[in-house]
Amino acid sequence: MRYTNVVIGGGGVLGSQIAFQSAFTGFQVTIWLRSVSSITRTQPKIDKLKETYIEAIEKMASGEGPWCAGIADEDNFNKEELIAKVNQAYENIKLELDMKKAVSDADLIIESMAENPKDKIAFYKMLAPLLPEKTVIVTNSSTLLPSEFAKYTGRPDKYLSLHFANSIWKNNTAEIMAQSLTDKKYFDEIMQFANQIRMIALPVLKEKNGYLLNSMLVPFLLSGLDLYASGVSDPQSIDIAWTHGTGAPKGPFQIFDTVGLTTAYNIVHQYQSVPGIFSPLLKKMMMPYNFKAMEAILNRYIEEGKLGVASGEGFYKYER
Repeated sequence: MRYTNVVIGGGGVLGSQIAFQSAFTGFQVTIWLRSVSSITRTQPKIDKLKETYIEAIEKMASGEGPWCAGIADEDNFNKEELIAKVNQAYENIKLELDMKKAVSDADLIIESMAENPKDKIAFYKMLAPLLPEKTVIVTNSSTLLPSEFAKYTGRPDKYLSLHFANSIWKNNTAEIMAQSLTDKKYFDEIMQFANQIRMIALPVLKEKNGYLLNSMLVPFLLSGLDLYASGVSDPQSIDIAWTHGTGAPKGPFQIFDTVGLTTAYNIVHQYQSVPGIFSPLLKKMMMPYNFKAMEAILNRYIEEGKLGVASGEGFYKYER
């Protein structure tokens, strides 16, 4: 099946990126949002992504880099055509509050709601009776398993996971993971779709909390946050220890600000409460982690409106 109409459920950090990348690569894209206030939060993200893509194209054209493989190939680069595609993508993305209208002709729905089981289940229950027969649903969850939600979709054979890395125009990977009831036909279709939107499609052949990327990334982030929560050091020093010690571009708190502190809070909560999310050895290693203090710190920042880069301040301050 050739997908044409793509609906993104949720306009958060990754939801807006997935929407823009899908529109940039030629798909008709609608973002479904729950409220008018959601539109006021999502539209600035779309505005910023337009600027980000054009800036990336300008830098690639001048040789200043970095190369963004989600935007163009080095051997087939045309600055004017790419900027025209960015402008077209920006103009064509629709924001819709009416779920029935949003999904009426959807080929693919990419659920990108908060990393919270209750929110996702509520979304699927509302969505299921409105869908055309043809529609395939994927979740962009970074830690939760598709088998937890398949029964709520009304079409478990057409339901699986499609997880993206942040900054997908340059970190262009997509992890595809089925659950036991997923028809392989749709697994193959989603692998193809990922390639069509210029992602490197990575098959995950067995259900695993954290998939590939976050199975490695989240323990690293928790280690950094625990150092702060336990009073060992401050976020900036912890980040410097990592970036200068390894040559990595970002430390844990810079990454938290990028993905958003609400997502960070949900992940911390999820990783301490879901049985079996860690191997016995890793869980034993993590027993000293002060999860309650981690949650308290993140909750305090969130209550103060310090949500990360998107709000202008998280662990660091940013120009908006």
